[in-house]
Amino acid sequence: MRRRPAALALATALTLALTAAPASASPAPPGPPGGQVAPATASALAAAQLPNFDPLTPSADPVALTSDPHDLGKVTYTYNGQTHTVRDYLNRAAQGFVVLDGSTIVDEWYAAGYSKDSLFQSWSMAKSYTADAIGVALAEGKIRSIDDTAGAYVPELANTAYGAVTIRNLLRMASGIGWNETVDDVPLHVGVSLGLYSTLQFAATRTKAVEQGTQFNYTSLNTAVLALVLQKATGMPFYRYLQEKIWGPGGMAATAYVGNDSHGDGLGYCCIYATDRDFARMGKLMLDGGRGVVPASWVAQVGTPSGVSPSYGLGWWIDGTDGYYASGLGGQLIYVSTKYHVVIVKSTFLNPDEGETLPAFRAIAAEVARTR
Repeated sequence: MRRRPAALALATALTLALTAAPASASPAPPGPPGGQVAPATASALAAAQLPNFDPLTPSADPVALTSDPHDLGKVTYTYNGQTHTVRDYLNRAAQGFVVLDGSTIVDEWYAAGYSKDSLFQSWSMAKSYTADAIGVALAEGKIRSIDDTAGAYVPELANTAYGAVTIRNLLRMASGIGWNETVDDVPLHVGVSLGLYSTLQFAATRTKAVEQGTQFNYTSLNTAVLALVLQKATGMPFYRYLQEKIWGPGGMAATAYVGNDSHGDGLGYCCIYATDRDFARMGKLMLDGGRGVVPASWVAQVGTPSGVSPSYGLGWWIDGTDGYYASGLGGQLIYVSTKYHVVIVKSTFLNPDEGETLPAFRAIAAEVARTR
């Protein structure tokens, strides 16, 4: 799972506060040291008319979810030699939590001040949405091959280091571009969020460090370039393609918002504000084999090791033989348990130890399967 120190979390939180929080947003509820950020509401973001966000509108045919509550808070798991309960974990490390068994919500929990209608920041879970949108564009023939280079679709990058990188190597985080996620993500996110430069301009400045395809290096800018490729290949803004190809046909039920760089380009690497139920619907879409929205052949690939890391596929992290997941800052996940056929979503602002999340989620999925 991706890890970032508190300093970067504070930097990204500051950027969020400067560019995303409307004046009408409610104050953050009490939380643990390090703070929790209150998610905006759809109405507040719409009223603010922020240049940094584009809307995703509800599907005309949303996936219906029923409710059959189970008390999964009593489930136990072991981490670092100690036994914990899921409820204790959520109290320490979560703002929202949804567990799906098929189309049934078997557990749903929110910290004080949050609800099923709250919009939570995806952070890097958005990378998995972008990767799936690439898979859709490939199936449509808008992208000829993921072995094409970025420069073949984004001519402005043709003579840059990124221009020579293949879409495959962008997807599997093996671009070979010089990047330190802990350090370099700060100027990327702060600069594009404030509109100081575009993701395209920022990408054009980067240089090659190693041969592409030889080394796994988690790089947010890789996915920003994928968003640029997607826009050029489809002739549509990033958010509109996401709306028409995934959000709408995938059956998402609420309005959401997608971050942009204020220069007309979707960020791609972060910043989808959505409800936890819609994050769960995205996980269900994948667990259901894509349901003809995301190609089944693509779904099969995302949970398969990419060849440069046993823990990463095409835009999704891999949990061994148990499943795969979209991961965001602080241990927030859309977890797709292919072993137990369960989807688990957790939203958070900052969990100081992200490594605890997977043991907890494996135990939850196993308990749901055991008690069906």
